[in-house]
Amino acid sequence: MIAITPRPNGRRWGTVSFASTLHLGPVLDVLLAEIPNRWQAELRLGLQEALVNAAKHGNNLDPRKTVLVEFYRVDNAHWWIIADQGVGFDPSSPCTNNCNTQLFNEQEGCGRGLYILEQIFDQVQWNAQGTELRLCKQVRTRSRFPLVS
Repeated sequence: MIAITPRPNGRRWGTVSFASTLHLGPVLDVLLAEIPNRWQAELRLGLQEALVNAAKHGNNLDPRKTVLVEFYRVDNAHWWIIADQGVGFDPSSPCTNNCNTQLFNEQEGCGRGLYILEQIFDQVQWNAQGTELRLCKQVRTRSRFPLVS
């Protein structure tokens, strides 16, 4: 089940929560509704990766646990805060800190998902427990083209 708190008139925020599942199409549609077409494919890939990590690795696909996503826009920056109910992980691990400076290498412990997040989003921040992820993308002031089209 998906619970959506739509953005009230004049506000630039909303929330979505859902039981741990990998059926994410409707959730992604809500989270990307106000993203310019130019960035849709790239951000869909990044958000899907983040939501899969929360549901699968954080909540172990336990349908009794939920993933909560707060999303908002401030000027040209779009933010998503994704929280799971898992035990968390160590966000100070070498992969989390160095994933953006090294090529993806499974043997080195840098996960594909973390690498994708670092490539797509302008800011990737974890809380100390590793149960909440903050993602930011500036969609209008970026000079580069999307990675995915």
